[in-house]
This record gives sequence, structure tokens and C-alpha cells, in this order.
Amino acid sequence: MGELKIGDQAPDISCEDQEGDIFNLSEQRGKKVVLFFYPKDNTEGCTKEACNLRDNYAEFQRLNYVLIGVSADSKRKHQNFINKYQLPFPLLADTDKKVIMDYGVWGWKKFMGREFEGILRTTFIINENGIITDIIEKVNTKEHSAQILN
Repeated sequence: MGELKIGDQAPDISCEDQEGDIFNLSEQRGKKVVLFFYPKDNTEGCTKEACNLRDNYAEFQRLNYVLIGVSADSKRKHQNFINKYQLPFPLLADTDKKVIMDYGVWGWKKFMGREFEGILRTTFIINENGIITDIIEKVNTKEHSAQILN
């Protein structure tokens, strides 16, 4: 699959969430979806991002958005992250990285002078018809809700 861009049909997702329930993107038609990919539960940036989305969750609901987080962490790690920060949205446990690869968010990163492969923090906004309407690659973890809603 080539690189996804605005206007593309979002690849369908069928992946387990923290409770073992299967989330299917195709079942979200009629709703707007915020699909946010993040590197790892309980890390500083990921916690800031998730808590910012949590703090603005009522506004997302009011505007008919479904929020879905995706990382390669296990269901158990996701459940602990949700419990610790009272996150009101599901987190998909993409342990085989299928969704991560389908969305093209695996790549080279730099952190503290080190280069390594990992999940590139990226958010896809998907409209009611399953079309990608925005892709946020430069995520501001502290102000991510504003980036999405403005």
C-alpha cells in the first residue's frame, strides 16, 4: 500500500481493543473518527496526548467523533493505561502491527541522538463516509484536541 493522503478511503481496521472486543472501522460509518497512533502507553508524550483528548472528550462526542487510539502495546498494558488516567475511549492492541503498517505509521525516529524504528505519532481524521479528511503528523501532545477541532 502506498502512502495515505487526504481524500483516500481509510483502510478498514479489525483489531482487538483493551477488553478483547473487535473494533471494526467499517462499523463507524455515519460518525467522524479520530484515529490516533502513538508509540507507547505510560510514556510522557503519550500520556499528555491521551489526557488532552480525555479532557476534551465531551466536545468530541458533541461533534459526533469517535476517538480510537492505536499502539503495539498489549491489551493488558492498554487496560492499565486506561484505568490509571480514566481514558474514556478504546485503545487498539495492534501487537502484530498490521494496522500500523496499513496506515504507514512505522518508520525511523530520532530520540536523544539515537535512531530507531517505531510508531510515528500520527492522527487521521476520517469522515462519516470513511474518507481521510486530515492527517496530523506534527502532533502537539499538550494541545492535540485543538489541532483536531480547529
